Formats: sequence, C-alpha cells, structure tokens
Amino acid sequence: MLPSFQYAFFILITILLSLTRTNGSGYQLIVVNNCNESIWPAIQGGAGQRTLNDGGFLLSSGGEVAIDVPEKWSGRLWGRQLCNFDSNGKGSCATGGCAGQLHCQGLGGSPPATVVEMTLGSSTSPLHFYDVSLVDGFNLPVSMKPVGGGVGCGVASCEVDLNVCCPSALEVRVGGQVVGCKSACLAMQSPKYCCTGQYADPKTCKPTVFANLFKAICPKAYSYAFDDSSSLNKCIAKRYVITFCPPQ
Repeated sequence: MLPSFQYAFFILITILLSLTRTNGSGYQLIVVNNCNESIWPAIQGGAGQRTLNDGGFLLSSGGEVAIDVPEKWSGRLWGRQLCNFDSNGKGSCATGGCAGQLHCQGLGGSPPATVVEMTLGSSTSPLHFYDVSLVDGFNLPVSMKPVGGGVGCGVASCEVDLNVCCPSALEVRVGGQVVGCKSACLAMQSPKYCCTGQYADPKTCKPTVFANLFKAICPKAYSYAFDDSSSLNKCIAKRYVITFCPPQ
C-alpha cells in the first residue's frame, strides 16, 4: 500500500483533475488502487440500470479511474484479483470473476468478494445510500468516501485484510495463499446462515459467530443480511472515492 501521506496527496490531485472532466449532470466515482498489485474492478448495474465502463477493467497498482455515473443509478462494484485475460477478454480470476469475462456486461461476481453497494438517488428520494458488504464474503479491503457532502455523510469500509484472520473453514486458497474468506452462507449452504426461507426476517436471522468476527474487525461493513443499523450510509455528494486497500 502507499504510505498515508502519499495516498492523501494522490487523492487530492486526483480530485482536482476530476473537476475538469465532470459534466454538469450526474455523479462521479473515483476508483483508486492503493494495493501493491494490479486488480480488476467490476461493476454491475441494478435492475434496469445501464452498465458502466463495460462492467470491468484493469487497474494497476497506484492507478485511478474516474467513472461518470448518471443520476438515480444503483449498482455494485467489487475487485477481482490474480486475473489472467487473453486479447479477447477471456480468462479467469482467483476471486470475484464474472463467468471468465474481463468486461462483465451485467454479470455478477463469484463470491467471495468484498462488495461496494450504492443507490445514488431515486424517484422518491434525493438521498444517496451506500455500504460495503461482506455478505458475499471478503477478498480485498475497500472503502467508499464522499468528497464533500456535509455533516452526516459517513465512510463505508472494511479496511483490514480479513484474509489474515479468516477461519480455516472459510478460507479460499490459491497456491497456498489465502486470497479470500467465504461468508458463512457460502460455506455452510444453510438457510440459517443465508437468511433465506424461514430465516428471511431480521427477527429470525441473527448474526453468526462468523458475522460477529467480521463485524468486530470491520465495524463499518455489512456482516450479514440484516446488519443495517451500523452499516448503511446516507449522503448527497457529487463525487465518491472508492479505494481498494485504503490506508488504515
């Protein structure tokens, strides 16, 4: 990762440059790779929403990209790691892959993956809602931070590498290296852990020991399906910085 002071300076320059690129309508996501290796961010629009940046792209270590987002857009963004694609955009990733495609084009990612979720306004409310979710497991630390927006705008994040402390039953390994940490739902395949069936209600679906572990380490992230109170952020800002491997 970049040292904190270098990262802060880098973000300042990025935001100043982005001011000259943004048109008058919509919003902007500034995606930053502060990790020590390349990642492949992927984007999936919600139902009826268009795909941004072809749904996925390469982002080298220390790189950034500004993505223009239309008003009332909703969707999710996550990082893929250890990917290998050919000249036709076909290949695979160790985590977060979307059916072997570089450009996901509306496809979701294979868990485990740390997911940034957002709804940037709607027909009924101008508010922006956003969070970092571990419901699909964890692969990379990430944060989403508004640029401006005023009092009450929070930071959604899981800044710690959960792979280091992932329980052995949830580990995903590649070449002996832990590259992902499964959710309890993915590992156990049970309604109790997935909050489905008779457990599809906050009164019956309670956090598991694994969810409590995730929450203790990443208190600003969703640890399970009904973890709303301490994880969902509200704001109205023109720009948001999404940083992979943010400085702690």
